[in-house]
Amino acid sequence: MAMYTRRSSTESFRHPRAPSPSTSLHRKLSFNPVGEWSPPVHEEPVGAFEVSRGKRILQVLVACIYCLFGAGVVFGFAALKPVLIEQGVYRERCSKEELRDGVWVCYEQELRLNLMFTVAAVSTNVCALPVGTVLDRFGPRVSGIIGAAFLTLGALSMAFAADLPFDAYVPGYLFLALGGPFIFISSFQLSNTFPRRSGLILALLTGAFDTSSAVFLAYRLLYENSNGTFTPKKFFLIYLIVPAFVLVAQLFIMPAHSYETVGELVAHAEDPTLDAHDSDNELDSEHRSAIQQARREHRESVVSEITGLLGTKDGFAQEAEEEKKARRSGVWGALHGKTALQQISTPWFVLITLFTVLQMLRINYFVATIRTQYDNLLHSHHRAIQINEFFDVALPLGGVISVPFIGLVLDNTSTPFVLALLVTMATMIGVFGVIPDAMWPAYANVCLFVLYRPFYYTAVSDYAAKVFGFATFGKVYGLVICLAGLFNFTQTGLDALTHKRFGNDPIPVNLILLVSALVVGVALVGYVWMKSRSMQREKLEQEAEGAREVLMPEADAREVEREHGGEGYGTA
Repeated sequence: MAMYTRRSSTESFRHPRAPSPSTSLHRKLSFNPVGEWSPPVHEEPVGAFEVSRGKRILQVLVACIYCLFGAGVVFGFAALKPVLIEQGVYRERCSKEELRDGVWVCYEQELRLNLMFTVAAVSTNVCALPVGTVLDRFGPRVSGIIGAAFLTLGALSMAFAADLPFDAYVPGYLFLALGGPFIFISSFQLSNTFPRRSGLILALLTGAFDTSSAVFLAYRLLYENSNGTFTPKKFFLIYLIVPAFVLVAQLFIMPAHSYETVGELVAHAEDPTLDAHDSDNELDSEHRSAIQQARREHRESVVSEITGLLGTKDGFAQEAEEEKKARRSGVWGALHGKTALQQISTPWFVLITLFTVLQMLRINYFVATIRTQYDNLLHSHHRAIQINEFFDVALPLGGVISVPFIGLVLDNTSTPFVLALLVTMATMIGVFGVIPDAMWPAYANVCLFVLYRPFYYTAVSDYAAKVFGFATFGKVYGLVICLAGLFNFTQTGLDALTHKRFGNDPIPVNLILLVSALVVGVALVGYVWMKSRSMQREKLEQEAEGAREVLMPEADAREVEREHGGEGYGTA
C-alpha cells in the first residue's frame, strides 16, 4: 500500500520560471497504472477555496474514521485467526488421528486459513491496478461507493459462511480486502483540502490505515470476554455499519470529484483559452462578451484564492526545498523521461522488484503464521499466545508511531542509505526469527517487524517516484506491487514445506527467506550506490563543462587575451 504514504497528487504553487531539473517533482501523480483507456471527461476544476473550511475539516475527519475501520482490516488476520480456529472453521479438514490427538490446529486447517489471508493480501496489491483506473476515470465518490459494496459483500459472506453450503470464508475475506483500497486510495486527494497541511493529512490517513488492523484485535478481546458467545456472525453483522457509513459519507459529505492541486488551479487560471467555449457562438455578441469577461475575472481571482490557501509561504521557497530533497536522494531523475518499457528492462526495476517480492512474502508469511511459528520456536503454546497477543497490539501501534520518523528519514537521507537501512533491518528480523527457546528475540522480532513494515512499503514507493518519475509511476510501481502480490501465492508452498518437509520447524524456511533477501538486498544497495556515485560525477562534469570563464574584478582583458605560454591569469 505504499505509495499511499509518501506521494500524493498535491503540487506546489509556482510562479512562472525557467524549467529546473526537478520540474517533474510537481507533476500530478496519476493513480491509473495502465494509462487512459478513454478520453477523460471535461470537468471544471474544483479548488479547495470553493468549499467552506468547516466542510473540508469534516471531510478529512470522516475519511480518517472510515479508513480506520475499513481500509486495512484484513491485515489484522493474526488476531482473527485464533477466533476462527476456536469456532471450528475448517476443522472438518483434519484427519481422524489429529482430531483424536486434540491438536489446536491441524495441517489442512492451517493451510486453508492461511489461504484466506494469502488471497486477501494478493488481491489488495493487485487491486491497485483497477482502483487507479476507476479513480482517475470516475472520481473518488464512485471509488468509495464500490469500496462500500465490497465491504458489504465481505461482511455478509463472513457472517453467514457457517450456514452456507459452500466455502464462503475465502471469498468473504477477499471482498473485505478489495474494499480497503477503493476507500483508502480515493481519500488521498483530500490532502489538497489544506495544501499547507497536506503532509499531516496524509499522515493521518496512513495512520488510520495502519491502525485498522486493530479492528479484529478489538473483536477478539470482546470474543474472549464474552466466553465465545460474541460469535463471528454477530460481529460481522454489526460490522455492516462501516460500509453503510462509507456510503452515506460518499453521497452527502465527500466530494464527487477530486480536489484540484494548486498547480492545476494555477494552470487553469493562467490559460486564457478557457475564457471562450464553443457554445458561446450561439449567443449574441453583447451577451457573449459579458460571459467571457465574467470567466476571465473568475479565472484571475483564482491565484489570490490559492495564495490564501497557502498562506504567506513563498512559492519559490517551497520549490527550492523540494529541489534540495530531490538532490539529496542521489538518484532523482535516474530514469525520468524514459518509457515504462525502457524502465522495466533496467536493473533499477529488476532489483527493486525482486527485493519487494521477497520482502512482501516474508511480511505476509509472518503475519499469517506467527502463532504457529512460535509454537515450535518456543516449544510452548502459552508463550506463543503471549507473542501473538503482543503482536496484535504492536502491529497497528507501530504503524502509527513510525509515520513521522519515516518522513524524516526519507526526506533527509540518500536513497542508498535508505535501502541499506531496509536491508539491515530485514536481516536483523530474519536473525531474530530463527533464535529458539528465548522470549527476548521474539519480542525484539515483533518490535522491529512492526516498525519495518510501514517503512519498507513507504521506501519502495519513494524509490519508484524518485527513480522512475511520476509520468510512469502508476505503470511501473503498479507492476512491482502486482508481481509481488502474485508471488505471495507461493506462501502455500512455504506452509507445505514447513509442515511436511521440516516437521513444523519454521527455522529452515526462515533461513531460506533470510539468505535470499540478504543476497538481493546487497545487490540492490550496491547497484544503487554505484549509480548514484556515477550520477553525481556526471553532474559535476556537466557543471564544470558548462561553467564559463569570468574575469576577476581588477583583471585586464587585454592581458588575459594575450598569449603567454598557454597559461592565463585574471580568471576564476
